Amino acid sequence: MKRNFRLHFIVAAILLLILFAADLLTGSAGIAPGEVWDILSGSPADTNSSLIIWNIRLPKALTAMIAGAAVSLSGLLMQTLFMNPLAGPYVLGISSGASLGAALCVLGVSSGMTAGMAPLLENLGIAGAAWAGAAIVLAVIMAASRKIGDNTVLLVLGMMLGAGIDSVVLILQYLSDEQALKSYIVWTMGSLGNISGARLWIMAGTVLAGAAVAGALCKPLNLLLTGENYAASAGTDVRQTRSLVFAATVLLAGTVTAFCGPLGFIGLAVPHLARLFTGTADHRILVPGTALYGSCIMLACDIAAKSAALPVNAVTSLAGIPVVIWIVLGNRRRGF
Repeated sequence: MKRNFRLHFIVAAILLLILFAADLLTGSAGIAPGEVWDILSGSPADTNSSLIIWNIRLPKALTAMIAGAAVSLSGLLMQTLFMNPLAGPYVLGISSGASLGAALCVLGVSSGMTAGMAPLLENLGIAGAAWAGAAIVLAVIMAASRKIGDNTVLLVLGMMLGAGIDSVVLILQYLSDEQALKSYIVWTMGSLGNISGARLWIMAGTVLAGAAVAGALCKPLNLLLTGENYAASAGTDVRQTRSLVFAATVLLAGTVTAFCGPLGFIGLAVPHLARLFTGTADHRILVPGTALYGSCIMLACDIAAKSAALPVNAVTSLAGIPVVIWIVLGNRRRGF
């Protein structure tokens, strides 16, 4: 890695630390920076402030970092695989599959449509059911990819599958009671809270596994940028690479969607920002860079969401829309 990239990542890492500290300081309860430092360093501090930092703000900031990196990496993988600048982490129906799992857990049980599955769904919880739904959809796509060699056909298949699943979710919403519908709508708004302890460790471990797969795919992803035929002639197993990309995507985006709900536009926008800021299409630079920028942007969105008392998904959408407009207008098309 050249020195300019090292300097670039050092600056980005410093920005990440600043945003992480700002996120810990932001909230309805005013806690001075010195008091936050005392709490984190183990010095005597106010009990209520300690509970707020350790049980609420610190887990939420860590969740923002993990979620931002995960959905951004999955977006990068999708855009490279499909050679489509508008491809995002949910393009293959991951979000729809997760939504169906959550809907069956929250809405299906209440409506009585899944009475025989009720005990299982209740034990799984919303996160587990959402992850299972995302994984099942990706399993279907991966099975189809073994018979379909055309990425464009796979893309259309994923979109159509997602549209069909969304219709089922609408039926469940129509048949559900008011309380269950409210719980589901809150899930769709996205949340970085209520993820601590074992849930945070599970999420972090699964995302780390997905990130490791993405890192191992840097060379074949670089070759895919030259076209599938050239990549195959250079020794890349395109079908295996595609399957690994799908697996990494469900580990990254599927897990985050399950625990945090849909986080719109981050996965679509951040890879383009990473290409712009780094000035390269080399995935050896883009993979860590995209993860770093994704963490920074998600932390910034969490700070804005807490300051304005808004759902985090509303803030991520508002932040990502200008980037999407920029992509559509074609001002820059880096790496494609």
